[in-house]
Amino acid sequence: MPAQHTDPRATLRSGLPDRYLTPDDLSALLSVPVETLYQWRKKRTGPPGFRVGKHIRYDPRAVHTWISEQSTAA
Repeated sequence: MPAQHTDPRATLRSGLPDRYLTPDDLSALLSVPVETLYQWRKKRTGPPGFRVGKHIRYDPRAVHTWISEQSTAA
């Protein structure tokens, strides 16, 4: 049975997901292209991510903190 994934956009309405976010999840959540996430990562300006083997993952709590920081900096 394949793993079921929740729509990452629902995290804004119902709390944090119970799994780490993929770049595609975060792209959908923030409505930005995946390439933008990779550029932010390269410049160290986006939400902090970490590697799991060759894959990038994002902790939902760290993403929430980053979004809050962006809101107060604006």
